[in-house]
Amino acid sequence: MSRNSFAQDLFLSFYGDDFTGSTDVMEALSSNGIETVLFTRIPEAHHIEQFKNCRAVGLAGISRSQSPQWMDDNLPDIFQWLQRLNAKHSHYKTCSTFDSAPQQGSIGRAIEIGRTVFDQKQVPLIVGAPQLRRYTFFGHLFAAYRDRTCRIDRHPIMSQHPATPMTEADLLLHLGRQSSLSSACVTSDQVKTLLEGAYDGHGTRTTLPDQQCLLLDVYDDPSQAAAGAFLHTFRKLLGPFAVGSSGVEYALLRAWRQADLIGPAPQISSPKKLDRIAVVSGSCSSTTANQIETALSENFAGVPVDYHALISGQGTELALEQTAKAASKHLQSGKSPIIYTARGPETVTSAQTASADIAGRHLGALLDRLIREHKLERAIIAGGDTSSLALSEMNIYALTLRHPIPQTPGSPLCNAFHNDGTQLEIALKGGQIGKDDYFISLRDGKLVQ
Repeated sequence: MSRNSFAQDLFLSFYGDDFTGSTDVMEALSSNGIETVLFTRIPEAHHIEQFKNCRAVGLAGISRSQSPQWMDDNLPDIFQWLQRLNAKHSHYKTCSTFDSAPQQGSIGRAIEIGRTVFDQKQVPLIVGAPQLRRYTFFGHLFAAYRDRTCRIDRHPIMSQHPATPMTEADLLLHLGRQSSLSSACVTSDQVKTLLEGAYDGHGTRTTLPDQQCLLLDVYDDPSQAAAGAFLHTFRKLLGPFAVGSSGVEYALLRAWRQADLIGPAPQISSPKKLDRIAVVSGSCSSTTANQIETALSENFAGVPVDYHALISGQGTELALEQTAKAASKHLQSGKSPIIYTARGPETVTSAQTASADIAGRHLGALLDRLIREHKLERAIIAGGDTSSLALSEMNIYALTLRHPIPQTPGSPLCNAFHNDGTQLEIALKGGQIGKDDYFISLRDGKLVQ
């Protein structure tokens, strides 16, 4: 595919290791004036045409739930596609909670592959994103939970993640279990010193730490600004490839604005209130369970789905048909159905950690059926892995930002483009993301508080 299919001088290309994380990047960029398109697969030429003026291009992926062997088989082609776009920066996007493991969603293996494809000696890593209430300090990750901030290995949800629990807050130790690459934490003070060397006016060549992976601390506005200046200033020395959360974009946005490369944030019209929407959830988190519980008191209707039937192949079609009929009945009565596989971690079985891909695809097919039969204008998918797999069953080839959700950054309302030419508004929500009224606010169009 020709690089010139998109706008000249792309700011950024990116691959998200799951779909919710990918929309997080799109939200950060588009809401700050950098028009962004997110593809669900490497696009064909006729799909590119309508987005040729975009200044950032992303590809939503599923590597967070995959093995290192899957990464070896798939990521080289994906990274080569990103490289051919010739953007100033190219980003492998991870979850802001960095949850990963040696045998599933290995961030270390992704860094190794990206480093090879982009032919880089060193790869910068930014995980902290204060906008998402994620902070890295001396290489340790902290994340907010409701009204408190926890070390990630003591976070009530992420320390007990059913597939990739975070049991180590020191990200370099965590990364060391996934890769033999050398790594170092570059503190905010060290970043500022390196930048002072780059700007000293005497032509001094700044010497960066010689480790292969450089984790930059980000915990507040000044440290984020310094991290962005680091990526912007040392891009040619390091290369374009970087790894981390949407903290990469938030940091770069500060640098681009400082350099007068981008203007003010655009005005975005508010979405309208709808009488009914549909929700599917494969999330096991207590956060999603609270959101379901809250929504049930506001004209939503819970529709549990037989998880064992979904994944076992025994009674699958019957379970899907019963679920679809129950959800349709609620829609006909003016209610918004929430089809769910779990209501919190205590309802999870061991099968749910091993077969989430099958269930996610079934949930996507169910949602697609409800949207078409009832001509729904808006829908929600809850669960990171669920979103990735469900969307793949819905013939959606691209997403753009419809409206950010300031009170819940990282889970925006998107415009979804179907292969048949129709459009849909859809939100993809990670399990731990959102306030208790998340589903209600999406239905009612109350996205700014």
